Amino acid sequence: MIKAAAPLISQQGYYGEFGGRFIPEILYETFVALTVAYQEARCNPAFWQQYVATLANYSCRPTPLTYAEGLTRHFGGARIYIKREDLNHTGSHKLNNVLGQTLLAQRMGKRRIIAETGAGQHGVATATMAAKLGLECRIYMGAEDVERQYPNVFWMRQLGAEVIPVTSGTQTLKDAMNEALRDWSANMTTTHYLIGTACGPHPFPEMVAWFQSIIGQEARSQILTQTQQLPRAVYACVGGGSNAVGLFSGFLDDTAVELVGVEAGGQGIHTTHHAARLASNAASTGIAQGYKTQFLQTSDGQMQDTHSVAAGLDYVGISPILAHLTQIGRMRVAFALDTEVLAALRLTLQTEGLIPALESAHGFVQAFKEAPNYTAQDCIIINQSGRGDKDIFTIAEALQEPEWQRFLQQRAVQS
Repeated sequence: MIKAAAPLISQQGYYGEFGGRFIPEILYETFVALTVAYQEARCNPAFWQQYVATLANYSCRPTPLTYAEGLTRHFGGARIYIKREDLNHTGSHKLNNVLGQTLLAQRMGKRRIIAETGAGQHGVATATMAAKLGLECRIYMGAEDVERQYPNVFWMRQLGAEVIPVTSGTQTLKDAMNEALRDWSANMTTTHYLIGTACGPHPFPEMVAWFQSIIGQEARSQILTQTQQLPRAVYACVGGGSNAVGLFSGFLDDTAVELVGVEAGGQGIHTTHHAARLASNAASTGIAQGYKTQFLQTSDGQMQDTHSVAAGLDYVGISPILAHLTQIGRMRVAFALDTEVLAALRLTLQTEGLIPALESAHGFVQAFKEAPNYTAQDCIIINQSGRGDKDIFTIAEALQEPEWQRFLQQRAVQS
């Protein structure tokens, strides 16, 4: 059985200068209760055993580490391995964290779950576990994301969740998080706010990282079994950062393994249409949504608009854990343009028969750029954090497929 990883934390919920807990007084007791419940669970081996056993039974973990023979042959250089979080139940890594937090919510006697979601994968995972455990569920989602990720919205509603389109601000993930925090402030005695990424006030970054660490623990064991060596580098897309933190946690102490996070370069980091906070050097330290990290913000602290072809990567901030790992030089940050992401997705489809989510495809872009620089004796790992079924409309429109264009024209005439 995969053992629980040591939590990624320093004193009082800080990672270097990042993290912390900046919350209104009304939420203080709720956060204290959550922190106590989490710390008790973290120190109880039986809780982790229950968590892993439930994932194995309900979500068929461990997910495979697949050798990408076609891509390896195409690029030459390093042998490419893909961690298949797309095979996790609900189609992404999100269920790992959702299961852990719903188990905690049950321990605290909370019967109502709320969540924010961008691409919708976290929302689907939350709605799924709420349905399984008989919990009331409300999902906040930016109105723009509701439109471009409608397949996930459909499934959330069919699972019994109430989906609330958020029309304030940029109508994306940061605005959905703001609305969820308002809901929690008004209903904290009955409600648990299930934050989906390794952001927010302490203990959320540490807690999410702990639950997602199962990805890295599995990947490290699997690569050693399959190749008898550690990878030269591991790659993951970075929005808020939960899938990256999860993968990287398995290799943090292996200093010869490079940790590469890939942000959304959008239409270019020299434009205003991207979400590359660290790779663009455009972010600055600030405090928002209850924690301190690097944000894309104006000089007076107002959050800037972001853009990505992948709805799950257009968050304005980044996990304080990843901000710290970058600051101390343990993690390297790159970016992938929308056009590069679509090209990498198409190549992966046609070479391996795999359908990575648009978010995941950002990690593929950088891995493809660097794989030829290694030798055939080296190996690398890419985290396929989710599957691309949810992106079918976005991808078809971006690739300007003739059939899709005809469908849009017919729908416009009918409306």
